[in-house]
Amino acid sequence: MSDSRNSSSRSLISSIMNPKFIMVYATVGIFLVIYLFGAAAYGSKGFTTLRTFTNLFIDNAYYGISAVGMTMVLITGGIDLSVGAVASLTGMFIAYGTSVLGLNPWLCIAFSLVVGVGLGLLMGWVIHYLNVPPFITTLTGMFLARGVCALISRESIEIKNETIDALASWKLYFMQFKDGEWVRIRPSAYINFNVILFLVMLLLGIYLLQRTRFGRNIYAIGGNEQSAKLMGLPVGRTKILVYGFNGLCSVLAGIAYALYVKSGWNLSLQGAELDVITCAVIGGTLLTGGEGYMIGTLFGVLLKSMIPALITFNGNLLSWWGKIATGLLLLLFICIQKIVVSSTERRNSRTKKTKKSKA
Repeated sequence: MSDSRNSSSRSLISSIMNPKFIMVYATVGIFLVIYLFGAAAYGSKGFTTLRTFTNLFIDNAYYGISAVGMTMVLITGGIDLSVGAVASLTGMFIAYGTSVLGLNPWLCIAFSLVVGVGLGLLMGWVIHYLNVPPFITTLTGMFLARGVCALISRESIEIKNETIDALASWKLYFMQFKDGEWVRIRPSAYINFNVILFLVMLLLGIYLLQRTRFGRNIYAIGGNEQSAKLMGLPVGRTKILVYGFNGLCSVLAGIAYALYVKSGWNLSLQGAELDVITCAVIGGTLLTGGEGYMIGTLFGVLLKSMIPALITFNGNLLSWWGKIATGLLLLLFICIQKIVVSSTERRNSRTKKTKKSKA
């Protein structure tokens, strides 16, 4: 009995200390360091309140939703530069459809889903069957979506619709039991519809990657696509579905952003694709593919959102310092990725040599 317990505990420890989790540990560790720094420097200003923490989710939920899909794309070894444009197009469909044409917002959302998912599936098909590099294919998709946005309107369109207003204003407050009754935590902390949508997509992403054959196929393709083909895995279908799922996430991110700003504009979310990729990479997803976890992406979003929060609490720094800090952080994680990949390759090489010498 004791031997089985010891073996199970050793197995658990070895699983936890697996080198492939190093990037996630680095993300969580750096997040905690930066958060503790903010708590020490600005704790008296309210940095450590629950409201400040929930605002990290509220202000960046649309990035997080899109990062869920981008994580899957990066794990396959691909990339998608169209996510910001598709999200912007979704906002334009909702704004123009509801405010100008007077359409039902759910009809506009359904149309956006068809367009976004359809474009994602098409790009996945072109990438796999026509062998067009993902960078070029998705760049074309970005230009296409931006062009359609400009054709719809070059002016910002305010969204005036009761359904959209209700979704945008919906809040779930955090409560505490005090003096025999439930009252709101002060200062009032809450999550909104966008945060719920982000968490749902995050849980869906975790389930798909860790609990389904589809997820195992994604990792296999990112690890070695040729080997995946030789094993008889449905490489083409998997890649197409991954880009289709990313298109779904882009549309949902566009819906979240439209609820956040309650308007549509053809130039909104310019450069958002780079922010989304940054969240995934900072979260530990390898740019070369094959490795990545949704929990890391979650902390990547929080880590990226922590920087502008610190700048806001400081009050003396320009917002551009956030871009500089994010760039340095991204460079740091790319270097860590390179070190981890190189060390893993050397360790695998030594293992193979040892096995050959024993044979």
